[in-house]
Amino acid sequence: MWEQQHEIGAQKMYSLCSELGGLFLKAAQILGKPDLAPTAWVKRLVTLCDKAPSTPIEVVRDVVEKQFCKSFDEIFDFFEVEPVGSASIAQVHRARLKSSKTDVAVKVQHPGAEQLMMVDIRNMQAFALFLQKYDINFDLFSATKEMEKQICYEFDFVREARAMERIREFLRVSNKKSPVVVPRVIPGMISRYIAISS
Repeated sequence: MWEQQHEIGAQKMYSLCSELGGLFLKAAQILGKPDLAPTAWVKRLVTLCDKAPSTPIEVVRDVVEKQFCKSFDEIFDFFEVEPVGSASIAQVHRARLKSSKTDVAVKVQHPGAEQLMMVDIRNMQAFALFLQKYDINFDLFSATKEMEKQICYEFDFVREARAMERIREFLRVSNKKSPVVVPRVIPGMISRYIAISS
């Protein structure tokens, strides 16, 4: 009986978080970890880590062209329409660069995702302040401010690319044969909203 209830609850949570997006989608991804929720919840919610609702290809094309000030066909020889994966912040497509004939992964931020997530966080902060004033004697607001800071980092692909390059270099120097493959960021093919790597 409990398993059946967990499956019903997991499906309802999946539908709710998929529809609301933003911070709710991120929370569902966290809740879908094996050590945080019952098995039925994990099975259903873990799909939001790479199979979340995706941005249509027309919008992806528009974002890429605006960021790089070039037409899609000038940049890519080939671009796979279906994303390899889609999560709360971005989705990833396979592609081939026209200039170097290099196969790449193109990570494109979902338009409006950052604004939606920030609205959700601000609402959560207002609720935290309300709870602190009337109900609990604990600083929830500071926790929400730290969450806001960390989530903002996730939306900055330039910062993420710099971190990837530092990790690549560290592993190259530290290990003769690195057990981890870190993607190589393609120079000139990075912006706050798009990261192209091979």
